[in-house]
Amino acid sequence: MTKPIRFNAFEMNCVGHQSPGLWRHPRDRSWQYKDLEYWTDLAKILERGIFDAVFIADVIGYYDVYHGNNNHAFLQGVQIPVNDPLQLANPIASVTKHLGIGITASTSFEHPYTFARRLSTADHHTKGRVGWNIVTSYLESGAKNISQTGLKRHDNRYEVANEYIEVLYKLFEGSWEEGAVIRDREQGIFALPEKIHEIGHKGKYFEVPGYHLCEPSPQRTPVLFQAGASKAGKDFAAQHAELVFISTPTRETTRAYVQDIRARAAAAGRDPKKLFIYALVTIVVDETDAKAQAKLKDYQQYGSYDGALVLTSGWTGIDFGRYARMDSVRKVETNAIISAVEHLAEGGKTWTIEELANWASIGGLGPLFVGSASTVADQLQEWIEDTDLDGFNLAYVVAHETFEDVVGYLVPELQSRGVYPKEYREGTLREKLFGEGAYLPDNHPAARYRDIEKIKREQREQALKLAS
Repeated sequence: MTKPIRFNAFEMNCVGHQSPGLWRHPRDRSWQYKDLEYWTDLAKILERGIFDAVFIADVIGYYDVYHGNNNHAFLQGVQIPVNDPLQLANPIASVTKHLGIGITASTSFEHPYTFARRLSTADHHTKGRVGWNIVTSYLESGAKNISQTGLKRHDNRYEVANEYIEVLYKLFEGSWEEGAVIRDREQGIFALPEKIHEIGHKGKYFEVPGYHLCEPSPQRTPVLFQAGASKAGKDFAAQHAELVFISTPTRETTRAYVQDIRARAAAAGRDPKKLFIYALVTIVVDETDAKAQAKLKDYQQYGSYDGALVLTSGWTGIDFGRYARMDSVRKVETNAIISAVEHLAEGGKTWTIEELANWASIGGLGPLFVGSASTVADQLQEWIEDTDLDGFNLAYVVAHETFEDVVGYLVPELQSRGVYPKEYREGTLREKLFGEGAYLPDNHPAARYRDIEKIKREQREQALKLAS
């Protein structure tokens, strides 16, 4: 029997997300992204379908690589306008009891001290159902708009990210001890000062001397999501991530990635089976194969050629507007998402610009599964068996129809096969996912920062040695 299959919903606080042009479809709701009802309705659908989480992507910046400007991004509504993702945690949590809420935030654009407070607050308000998707931003436009002259080079962005997350571990795990907050009404003591510590961080990129502003949240460190697929991204994920999202076009590339990341996690001293890996896919499902194919054909009428190339140009850093429709896609060294560039060239496949645009207009760069519940369930099980994936990150085509169809048709089929959960575990998001404690395990790198005074002593001793 296939190992259990897990689902996340892949969303973004914008129009269309991964299917540019589909906002024009008469049944699509993604243009309502700015209304709370859009998100609360979605949350109820996903919880009914026992999804692990809604994973909310984000970008700081805009897609201005295609034709060297923003015109087609605005014309097609390609991930602009885009609203803040973290503010969605509260409304989603208010109408659900179990659904996890994965929030994307960049280590390139948010200072770790203030971000730590925002993330802890969200974890408190959701009773421990928040995850943080750790990204290093790839859009030059974002860097320029926060007074940076441009993005750091790709691998250097992960050097910053490693120090950034160290600061957060110190704040989340070490600043407030267990038992620091006693709320003793009789003595008039809310918290014990001797159990609350300055973190004393002074690094290459950040200096954060003081205390975390929040008392420990239900998970202390929210569940750690990560989506980097370059060598630097894989190394980072192997060290830190609990959930990894990948976008790979074939089973072969997916299998190789999963094997690689699990081996890296084991080498880092972590249990590779406690690193859940989800692949981006898009599912179009209906009562029969014929109805699903007809539905896809209907959807394809609304896909945007220019919108798809706006996205792929932004992801790869390659201006596909310079080429004719039948020209071949060529691999070019860029400073954007390196894995996206590499995956286009995998397996010796040669794409024309038109093929790339048609493919990316429905669900982005991941695989597309179309058919009846039985047909799609067979495909998903084959992928799980062949690749050792843990689950799938589902992009929508039409909001919220895609997720309604998955929950209505596909989930019952998978449940009848015994490969999909029928209920949630109790507890925080981390407890629901792994069936263990609410906090990160002792073999995670964050654990070493729980004794922050020991860390500070070691740093002082190291400084004295260097001085002598």
